[in-house]
Amino acid sequence: MSPRVSNPIEILLVEDNPGDVRLIKEVFKDAKIYNAMQVAYDGEAAMEILRGEGEYTDVPSPDLILLDLNLPKKDGREVLREIKGDECLKCIPVVILTTSNAEEDLIETYKMNANCYITKPVDLDQFINVVESIENFWLSIVKLPSR
Repeated sequence: MSPRVSNPIEILLVEDNPGDVRLIKEVFKDAKIYNAMQVAYDGEAAMEILRGEGEYTDVPSPDLILLDLNLPKKDGREVLREIKGDECLKCIPVVILTTSNAEEDLIETYKMNANCYITKPVDLDQFINVVESIENFWLSIVKLPSR
């Protein structure tokens, strides 16, 4: 896989588990794909980043959002609903990356126009494989909309 050098991919990772954040960042870094990752540890911070509010006025708009569902302050379902209901944000692909394997979460998020739903494996090697698969598909194969 060849690294992207022309335009960096801006990724917004919305995840409250510091261990998962660290692991996801490491897997992306190891792939040598030129990208920048902003992290929001709760749903309110995610929406501030996306809207360029407060301390995030200079943060670029993401090309891809990795969104956990179970978040503090504002839950991931609510964040997804706001993203897909906002004319300026709704074209940004949202990958649900969550521990929930509940069928109702899957159905609800697809009804709210999530672009894909992935259940985080508990096993470390499987988790790494999932993150690598996200990276391979969304950053190497898919054509993302221009910012």
